[in-house]
Amino acid sequence: MLSSSPAHRAPANGPLGWLNSCRSRRVVVTSGRHRALITGVLGQDGWYLARRLADAGHEVHGTDRHAERVNTRHDDLPGVQLHHADLVDERAMGHLVQELEPTHIFNLAGSTSVARSWSHPAESAEVLGVGAVRLLAAAWDLHAHGHPVRFLQASSAEIFGDPPVSPQNEDTPIAPVTPYGAAKAFAHSMVGVYRRRGLFASTAILYNHESPRRPESFVAAKIARGVAEIAAGQREKLTLGNIDAARDWGFAPDYVDAMCRIIDAPAAGDHVVATGEARSVRDFVAAAFRMVGIEDWERRVEIDRSLFRPADPLSLVGDATKLRSLGWRPTVTFEGVVEALMTAQIQHLSV
Repeated sequence: MLSSSPAHRAPANGPLGWLNSCRSRRVVVTSGRHRALITGVLGQDGWYLARRLADAGHEVHGTDRHAERVNTRHDDLPGVQLHHADLVDERAMGHLVQELEPTHIFNLAGSTSVARSWSHPAESAEVLGVGAVRLLAAAWDLHAHGHPVRFLQASSAEIFGDPPVSPQNEDTPIAPVTPYGAAKAFAHSMVGVYRRRGLFASTAILYNHESPRRPESFVAAKIARGVAEIAAGQREKLTLGNIDAARDWGFAPDYVDAMCRIIDAPAAGDHVVATGEARSVRDFVAAAFRMVGIEDWERRVEIDRSLFRPADPLSLVGDATKLRSLGWRPTVTFEGVVEALMTAQIQHLSV
């Protein structure tokens, strides 16, 4: 198994302690050494997952579509073997899977955010949708030739679109309203197709989850950086879009723990990964400003309607009851997520 039996607890020194302990923490392994392949390994989730599995003693391979990033030294990923591979290249990806014969495949690759998918819809469909199918087909070839393999697809709450019910669970109708959501929905459905065919293929339906490794193209990181700069006197205003949209905000290492539990589960299936608590972007902004001692934050925030998404669900909140049956619980609160991002940005600016 790739995950440990007990739920991971956040250390007493807060969420950043969790981050710092990634390098030395050992995960209990109960069934021998496995060979894992992680696409998108240099992204937020891929990095945490690779560190977790490598620390547990597994053989870890990761892919990235940028050759220059693969060829750069990554001292923070010791023991992880990096490969240049792109989900749009069916032949190369299939060859890599055939050569490595992984026991576990985690598809975390994605070239776009929800916002960017509106300006690059075809790329979203090609990478997030068809790319996942290419990887599923490669996994099936291993399975068909007698090599057991488990497959996990990083799905998204965006597959539910603007749902009429809240919270959402695994039975909520799939009705995406963004190119990103539509591409993820196709991949999600194809995982079910291969599962019915006999492949151990599961999805983790991920709701918003953040960490200090999140790039600034995501609103949480943008807020944290902007508030830290305002507190340091380096800027006066933070410009945002719709701050009334509500999201289910979790902590990335907790969600990686969920992925390991899902791929280790006795049976393949779909699992919502969420905290079950709705907080608005406004709440995130207010909490970030409170951390730097600013209460009258409204005058420091400008709303730019050009930053509003063409379709932006008002409330995406998940019901992780099914996942909790696997022993999973979130260990970091909403306030802890904000603290982790703000602390990292403040430290970055002080260097």
